Amino acid sequence: MNNKKTFSIGGIHPDKHKISSHIAISDAGLPAEVFIPVKQHIGSPAKILVQKGDKVKVGTLIADADGIISADVHSSVSGEVTKIEDIQSETGYLEQVITIRVEGDEFEPGIDRSPDIVSEISQNAEEIIEIIRGAGIVGMGGAGFPTPVKTTVPEDKKAEILIINGIECEPYLTADDRLMVEKAEQIVIGAKIINKALGIQNAVIAIDENKPQAVEIIRQITKRYVGVNVQVCKTKYPQGGERQLIQALTGKEVPAGKHPIDIGCIVQNVGTVFAVYEAVMKHKPLFERIVTVSGDDILNPSNFRVRIGTPASFLINKAGLKENSVGKVIFGGPMMGRAIVNMDAPVTKTTSGILVLPESEAYKPDETSCIRCGKCVAACPVGLQPYAIARSIRENDLNEAKRLSARECIECGSCAYTCPARIPLLDFCKLAKYEFKKRK
Repeated sequence: MNNKKTFSIGGIHPDKHKISSHIAISDAGLPAEVFIPVKQHIGSPAKILVQKGDKVKVGTLIADADGIISADVHSSVSGEVTKIEDIQSETGYLEQVITIRVEGDEFEPGIDRSPDIVSEISQNAEEIIEIIRGAGIVGMGGAGFPTPVKTTVPEDKKAEILIINGIECEPYLTADDRLMVEKAEQIVIGAKIINKALGIQNAVIAIDENKPQAVEIIRQITKRYVGVNVQVCKTKYPQGGERQLIQALTGKEVPAGKHPIDIGCIVQNVGTVFAVYEAVMKHKPLFERIVTVSGDDILNPSNFRVRIGTPASFLINKAGLKENSVGKVIFGGPMMGRAIVNMDAPVTKTTSGILVLPESEAYKPDETSCIRCGKCVAACPVGLQPYAIARSIRENDLNEAKRLSARECIECGSCAYTCPARIPLLDFCKLAKYEFKKRK
């Protein structure tokens, strides 16, 4: 598997801006308060188990999964529950949040905080999945799909390959890169754990060619572990997209309306795999993650180990700003991330980065008329016609947007990035999908 692979349709090459790739992970420290949402995942919000005045420790279960498509939520700090209320999330919507005032840093008993690496997997498949469920692990690449559901193969399906997504193709973001460099063996063991849960011996860790240190370190470690290999991929955005990565590695395409498991594939982000290792081998719930804080106006671009619920403002202040004015703050990367409206919006299980853009980069340019150049069509990794979808939405023709398969858009933003007329093509595709939901 020495040949570098990539997906075959579309894609772009934005400037990487990986200015924090050489910065080792450091602990962000504890804020005065954390704001922990009870919905940090796809599916139903977790049911709150605590009330105002309760004392909690690091790792205390504070909200219980409500149904199969849901996830447990644990306290990331020790202290007192001071509020349970709706506050603005990073999207601007009100979400139910548990506020905890930090008092010391006392952990629940049983959590192994030693640096020792544990490699012997003694649990069976059912026990592994139950531990993952109890740890509240979800997809940490951004989707937030509950991991125990993803690792439970339906009776009529068969898993053939586990793909570990270490691509991290978004500009600026380097959290996954640093995690692979510093926690490589734990990630490989995590892959073995998921392999055992799936009943297979075939895991491939996919890494972008612009991460040579991570490639070399993990390659050396996989030599000691049967069933886990490394595949280097060409640098192209959005290579980290689940369907694009599957096509690049296996040559198979996930049919519209189907899931990866329908063609024998399971894809997990490296952060998720590391969380699985910590849950199974260290008895540690998911209450912290690695977050990149970066941007051209950040004094010290950093990769922080961050407790869930930490306000964005705390991390930005920790990294330092060159200027007093901030044009835009984005949770995630510049291509698929969301601009936040509340500077105290909390880090969640799916927050991979916080990007601070100066005002010179945060404006929306004036659009001009479409010149029918076809660049958006050539860039689309799904093979859509973004210019035509935009036209159909402008004309309020939802049936035409449906005929153009607008709901298959993966919202990568490649179309808008390439458009010389600066038409917000991604916005129109998102609007089409929103209107489909309303109609349904």
